[in-house]
Amino acid sequence: MKDFVNEINKRRTFAIISHPDAGKTTLTEKLLLYGGAIQQAGIVKGKKGARAAVSDWMEIEKQRGISVTSSVLQFHYQDACTNILDTPGHQDFSEDTYRTLMAADSAVMVIDAAKGVEAQTKKLFKVCTMRGIPIFTFINKMDREAQNPFDLLEEIEQVLGIETYPMNWPIGCGKEFKGVYDRNAKEILAFESVGKIGTQQAATIEARLGDSNLDELLGASLHETLRDDIELLDGAAYEFDMEKVTHGKLTPVFFGSALTNFGVEPFLNEFLRLSPTPLPRNSSAGLIEPTSPDFSAFIFKIQANMNKAHRDRIAFARICSGKFERGMDVLHVQSGKKIKLAQSTQMMASERETVDEAYAGDIIGLFDPGIFSIGDTITTAKTPFAYEGIPTFAPEHFARISQIDTMKRKQFVKGMEQIAQEGAIQIFKELGGGMEEVIVGVVGVLQFEVLEYRLKTEYNVEVRRTGLSYSQIRWIDNDDIDPKTLNLTSDTKRVEDFKGRKLLLFTSPWNITWAEEHNEGLRLSEVGKA
Repeated sequence: MKDFVNEINKRRTFAIISHPDAGKTTLTEKLLLYGGAIQQAGIVKGKKGARAAVSDWMEIEKQRGISVTSSVLQFHYQDACTNILDTPGHQDFSEDTYRTLMAADSAVMVIDAAKGVEAQTKKLFKVCTMRGIPIFTFINKMDREAQNPFDLLEEIEQVLGIETYPMNWPIGCGKEFKGVYDRNAKEILAFESVGKIGTQQAATIEARLGDSNLDELLGASLHETLRDDIELLDGAAYEFDMEKVTHGKLTPVFFGSALTNFGVEPFLNEFLRLSPTPLPRNSSAGLIEPTSPDFSAFIFKIQANMNKAHRDRIAFARICSGKFERGMDVLHVQSGKKIKLAQSTQMMASERETVDEAYAGDIIGLFDPGIFSIGDTITTAKTPFAYEGIPTFAPEHFARISQIDTMKRKQFVKGMEQIAQEGAIQIFKELGGGMEEVIVGVVGVLQFEVLEYRLKTEYNVEVRRTGLSYSQIRWIDNDDIDPKTLNLTSDTKRVEDFKGRKLLLFTSPWNITWAEEHNEGLRLSEVGKA
């Protein structure tokens, strides 16, 4: 039992969130380097022919230089077993990120030192605060020109509404960047811009502020600025409060440069020291502790065709309690059926290896013959329970999709249904109808391109896309209302999703108000219940 609890307490499962181009994927790769999971970092925006990022496995990601789907990456560092959930930064793929954050126990927020808090960071931060999980901040690209660090802290506090505590403090920036001052150890980590990108060894120099030898190392002006900054921080900044960190009310802030590898290892050490072990989870039976002897997990992501040779589907499961053993029998709660988990893998982007055992906190990939849906629970508990479902977010863009070659109807239907089950797109059809006319809803328009690309490359189907004027969607919460009887404007469309839930598509907010005012008791929701 002691070993079982120790294994769980070694786990750290976190998501990395950021606006596009803040350096999230680069930071992820440097963390993997320290964990020995990869031998060479790929630079996402390098010269033509450079290695693609290890976490970007889909061909379109390598072509675009952006992440469009979440990756799961595991590595061991010191005594910790770390699961990184690398999420898409691009806003058009934010729904994948929302779901992935449900599987994390903490989050690392990467911020560009020159740009500060950007739009997508705000959206993703809101999801983290909804869950009340700890948030750690890495202010990146200090080797380039950057905003004043006090201004950056103030922006984080005012825009995101979270207190900050800088764990280290930058000395200059850009060409004048000399390193950081560790406030706890009272040491200077010196930056040297020599050697190949990402290979510099950072020198740690023990020195008290005010020592004359720091004038020589930093220059008199930067030394004086640093001394004044630290004095101001010690006197006026928030105190470090672990209780506030745990509940997502205060974020420890680290300054560094992921591209040059500077500050990444100290950040990793402190993150592993301060971040939580696997957290208990809400279920229909109350809170489930990770150390419960019964195995349980929930599905937060489904990905088809990761392996081109096999055209299979992988369901990503977050283990919430107990121990997983390959070949074990579990109950699939939603169907009430017993299933054997015979094929299980752990991931390094598209690379897989069979996993024989795993513990609460770990993410595993399960072969999915078509029975899993996002939000499903699997467990060995004698009294079954279900974890809280993962909500469906309202898409903002709609198009009618049809296949060009009518002889490929079967492949078209299969492709649309499988990709929809992954949650990347939402598909709708006429009430009680078939797949003759498919309306696709997405959070961002780039998802349409990904859909067309995947249908062509994975299912050998070319499609025609026609944009639609709908911009709002609402789920009908009333089970006792027949949508056909509703009094609606002529440009409002009645549809159902592939789970059979009834919805209305609107062209404007005015039409939503009209529907609510002309149909007594009608309850409409912006979020689809899982």
